[in-house]
Amino acid sequence: MEDNKMVAGKVKKPGKRGRKPAKIDLKAKLERSRQSARECRARKKLRYQYLEELVSSKERAICALREELEMYKQWCSAMDQGKIPSEIKALLTGDEQKIPQSSAGTKTAKNGKNSSASAA
Repeated sequence: MEDNKMVAGKVKKPGKRGRKPAKIDLKAKLERSRQSARECRARKKLRYQYLEELVSSKERAICALREELEMYKQWCSAMDQGKIPSEIKALLTGDEQKIPQSSAGTKTAKNGKNSSASAA
C-alpha cells in the first residue's frame, strides 16, 4: 500500500495502464501533421486560384453587359429623337429574311411585315 498515491481523492496504483506514445510515434505524428499542413496549404492555394478566376470571369461578364447596356441606351436616345439606328434596321430586316425560310414561319413573317409597316 506504500506505492499507492492519492490523486484527486482517488487512490492511484503504479503501473503501466493506458498507452504511452513512444518517440517513434511522436515523430510519425509530427510528420503526419506537417504533411497535413502542406496538403491544406495546397488546397487553399487551389481554392484561391479558382476564386480569382471566377472573379475575373464575372468582371469580364459585367464589362460586356455594361457595354451592351450603353449601346441600348444610345439606341433609345436615338429613337427618342426620331432616328432608327442602322443596327435595329439590320436586325429587323435580318429577322424578316430568316423567318420565311422555315415553312411554319411564313404566316408570322407576313403578319410581321404588316405590323411593322403599320407601326412605321
